[in-house]
Amino acid sequence: MKTDPSDTHPAAHRKACLKIVFSLLAVWFSVSFGCGILFRDQLDTHAPHIGTAPFGFWMAQQGSIICFVLLLLIYAVLMNRLDAKHGYTEDKNEDK
Repeated sequence: MKTDPSDTHPAAHRKACLKIVFSLLAVWFSVSFGCGILFRDQLDTHAPHIGTAPFGFWMAQQGSIICFVLLLLIYAVLMNRLDAKHGYTEDKNEDK
C-alpha cells in the first residue's frame, strides 16, 4: 500500500525518527558505558565467564561491539517501517 507523501505530516515523521534514535542511543550507552565501565566489577563477580574472560571485560571488549552492530540492524528495520508508514519509500517501478 503506497501512501501519498503529501498526506503525511513531516513533523510526525521527524518526531518518530528522533524517538527511535534516542531509544537506540540509550541502549547503546547503557551497554557500552554501563556494562563495560560502571558495572564491570559487579559483572565480573556475579556473572559467568565467557570463555576465559570475565563477563564485564567481555562486555567492554566484544559485547558492546556486537550490541552496536545489532542496533544498526534494528535501526535499519525500524526506519524502513517508519518510512513506509509515512510514505517515504522509494518505488522501484517509478522509473519505468
